[in-house]
Amino acid sequence: MKPIIFAVEDEASIRELYTYTLENDFDVQCFENAQGLYSALKSHNPDLVLLDIMLSGEDGFSILKKLKSDDRLCSIPVIMVSAKGEEISKVKGLNLGADDYIAKPFGVLELVARVKANLRKTKKEEKKDLVFKDIIIDDDKHSITVNNKTIQTTLKEYKLLKLLCQSAEKVVDRENLFSTVWGCDYIGETRTLDIHIKELRKKISEAESICEISTVRGVGYMIK
Repeated sequence: MKPIIFAVEDEASIRELYTYTLENDFDVQCFENAQGLYSALKSHNPDLVLLDIMLSGEDGFSILKKLKSDDRLCSIPVIMVSAKGEEISKVKGLNLGADDYIAKPFGVLELVARVKANLRKTKKEEKKDLVFKDIIIDDDKHSITVNNKTIQTTLKEYKLLKLLCQSAEKVVDRENLFSTVWGCDYIGETRTLDIHIKELRKKISEAESICEISTVRGVGYMIK
């Protein structure tokens, strides 16, 4: 499926240029004003927005503010496009959350390059949840779901389970667990790790997980 590009531009010739230039690699949808964009956003989230500043009615800066203040839309990259070449307009757009800026007149090769560069950057920054069997660890929300149930953990328990899941079905030695989770706060051998593992086992068991944390005597722990 092609990436979806929404372009807001009140000049018909520029809208035609967008379509002609980008249609081979992208699904391009052009809108003359803010109303057309908002209507389309009700049913689809684009992969990128090309947004002109000087529009009839609501201008690009106002539209940008709304996009970046909406939790559903704020991560969509926005490239501001305008005939304004003044540095102040560029700075204002970037300060409002624009991801890039291109000034008219622009070359078609530059346009394609900027679109692709911003899409690559967004894809690279996307974070995937850490998943092992029925355990899902979401770093963005700092939450753990076990067997479709959200469990509450301390910060140390969260880090421990994350480290074990990152090395799932492999033994993680005690020293690694201590140094990664406790860092400089850990001095010498204690029962702290065992107590935290015991609590994690209890919470995973209460959630009826198919996973279990096993002890490898003299070495460390492993989740399987």
